[in-house]
Amino acid sequence: MATEDPSVSGVSGRYATALFELARDAQSIDAVLADLAQFDRLLAESDDLKRLVRSPVFSADTQMKALSAVLEKAEISGVSANFLKVLTANRRLFAVADVIRAFRALVAKFKGEATADVTVAEALSDTNLDALKAALKSVTGKDVTLNVKVDPSIIGGLVVKLGSRMVDSSLRTKLNSIKNAMKEAG
Repeated sequence: MATEDPSVSGVSGRYATALFELARDAQSIDAVLADLAQFDRLLAESDDLKRLVRSPVFSADTQMKALSAVLEKAEISGVSANFLKVLTANRRLFAVADVIRAFRALVAKFKGEATADVTVAEALSDTNLDALKAALKSVTGKDVTLNVKVDPSIIGGLVVKLGSRMVDSSLRTKLNSIKNAMKEAG
């Protein structure tokens, strides 16, 4: 099932598939998803945690001790905590963001949902998020989960990736198109 999805491949895909199967067998998919979302938020908010996760300078033992403290403080336990510790012991903690992304894709597929990666110049309001979900649902016929990323470099508009399809309506792309057209014109 999992190997059919091109977004779930490589090392992160294999780990995500293993975690998904463990969570499914333990009937704790939603709990694991919530724990991983919390860990992802911690990762986004803490430069120290990012450094711990990404830097090869830290030994596995140091990473394990620090991760255990973070998990305990964040009250992440069970399958999620054990999985993150396995990633750490296997020196694959650097791939945790990709593993989380792949796990989300597997859960969405399992629940019959679609997942869209949306890049915007500034955070969207709840009204705009709901409108975007509704528009994507009308296209896919499925409930759509949004992974929203804020990237001011796109200037305005948005970029939506849904499966193998991508719609880029960012101002950056439109300005680059105009620039290229002007270069060709003379």
